[in-house]
Amino acid sequence: MANIKHNLVIQSSMQTVYNAISTEKGLADWWTNNTVAKPEIGFVNEFRFGPNHCKKMKIKELKAPNNVTWECIGGDPEWIGTKIVFQIDKKGEDAFLKFSHLNWNEETEYFGVCTYHWGRFLDSLKALCETGKGHPFKE
Repeated sequence: MANIKHNLVIQSSMQTVYNAISTEKGLADWWTNNTVAKPEIGFVNEFRFGPNHCKKMKIKELKAPNNVTWECIGGDPEWIGTKIVFQIDKKGEDAFLKFSHLNWNEETEYFGVCTYHWGRFLDSLKALCETGKGHPFKE
């Protein structure tokens, strides 16, 4: 199994980061503007990246303001069955985000592409939480 991991300090409150990764507006403001999401265990969030790419994430865990966990149940075949975890801790006055995209079958070329894009979108999340403006994918 292969895993993607990123850790970053966000100069914001833990609650602000939690809202950005658990609400429809928050997710649309940093990941993709075509988002259907609800902060409810069992709900299947949908994230569209153009007409041919939709990622479906079933919410497995919500523990404000510390944790959001999803299981990928639809989208790219390499993503299905993987788990995405956002763990938020406090670091001084800031939030410390530990991001993990777990349980990939192997490190393929696409895995490398996704590693890059997660880093890019986590920068967008950081910008949103710190400045109020993220850089999501826009259709």
